[in-house]
Amino acid sequence: MEAANPWDEASAPNAARLLLGRFVASGLVTQEMLNISKKSDSCFVNFSRLQQITNIQAEINQKNLEIELLRLEKDTADVVHPSFLDEKCHTLQTMNNHLEAVLKEKRSLRQRLLKPMCQENLPIESVYHRYMVHLLEMAVTFIERLETHLETIRNIPHLDANLKKMSKALAKMNILVTETEELAENIIKWREQQKEVSSCIPQILAEENDLHKHGIITPSLPFTSKVHV
Repeated sequence: MEAANPWDEASAPNAARLLLGRFVASGLVTQEMLNISKKSDSCFVNFSRLQQITNIQAEINQKNLEIELLRLEKDTADVVHPSFLDEKCHTLQTMNNHLEAVLKEKRSLRQRLLKPMCQENLPIESVYHRYMVHLLEMAVTFIERLETHLETIRNIPHLDANLKKMSKALAKMNILVTETEELAENIIKWREQQKEVSSCIPQILAEENDLHKHGIITPSLPFTSKVHV
């Protein structure tokens, strides 16, 4: 049976409560001191929390163990579950029947393999038709590019010589580009000179007209060496 709390005013009077009342009346202790002593120590509260944390951690560990067991059961379901075992047995039985049929037709199959297969149609299951279409497209593309691939393979031994030829051709091309640039500059200069000469011709003609008016005869062409005054 739980003992009565001497600090609890609602509890029935007892010897400890009467003794504490006399101490308070005599002034040995005060009511504040009794109230402070009624508070529970923090260390006991921490112990209680630690116990709760321990219990929660144990529960978490138990749940993790159950989860691991469920995962292991899921991973091994294809081995131990009856439905998966029935499916595997059915697959093995089908393979066994196929191998038995192959062994029964062993002689005819051997003769068929020895014969060259030409202009014969091989049966292909419908589930593989789309793959055959893709395979035929790849085969056609490969055949179209076969000559290019072979030419590339043939040119591999001559690759260094071809690179040297390309380098020489590139050097010659650079020289031609430089010469073309110089020729273009010369053409531009010649055009500028021709423009200057063309602009001087009207002035020369005007001066000749003036000389003719004053009775001075000059050669009509600048190449003649005689001058008549």
